[in-house]
Amino acid sequence: MARYTGPSCRLCRREGQKLFLKGERCYSDKCALNRKATAPGMHGTGRTKLSNYGIQLREKQKVKRFYGLLEKQFKSIFEEAEKVKGVTGENFLRLLELRLDNVIFRLGFASSRKEARQLVNHGHFLLNDGKATIPSMTLKVGDVLTIKEKSRKSEKIKSILEASVSTPSWVKVDKEKFAGEIVAEPTKADIDLPIAEHLIVELYSK
Repeated sequence: MARYTGPSCRLCRREGQKLFLKGERCYSDKCALNRKATAPGMHGTGRTKLSNYGIQLREKQKVKRFYGLLEKQFKSIFEEAEKVKGVTGENFLRLLELRLDNVIFRLGFASSRKEARQLVNHGHFLLNDGKATIPSMTLKVGDVLTIKEKSRKSEKIKSILEASVSTPSWVKVDKEKFAGEIVAEPTKADIDLPIAEHLIVELYSK
């Protein structure tokens, strides 16, 4: 499966804000954006004024990178959001949040979405007691994720669970049972990054 393999911090510098792509490092003094806030490249020191199209494109790129998706995946989710009854932008954000990899990250079972995808691919989780090995799966209210019995002994999993994290109101975590449940549908207010989803809708509607 195609994926971005370049430096994560470069993406944050390009968007001019933290996208929280590297877990705990993003909250520390080691964050590249704290040390060098300019855009990457030899012309990064001079950010030019963007056109309306440029503003829409940068918003799409920001959100795409925040969730760690490539263009084809991102657009596919948008097209699915258009088919669902309701406001397209809100549907789009909800579908992004309900991806399996994002839910695992939101539950505190991974320190980043990238790490969540790795853990899913390595088969560390069960969804409603069944296999959960596809990061792009869309979950729903009532779904329960558990860490496999064998995986609970992993030092990496233990260190992740020991870290203190705050979880959004739409999920419930029981660390003693190594489980988490989706108890409500996520809303825009639950996303920890300012997103102007209407700009993405405008861009794809052209």
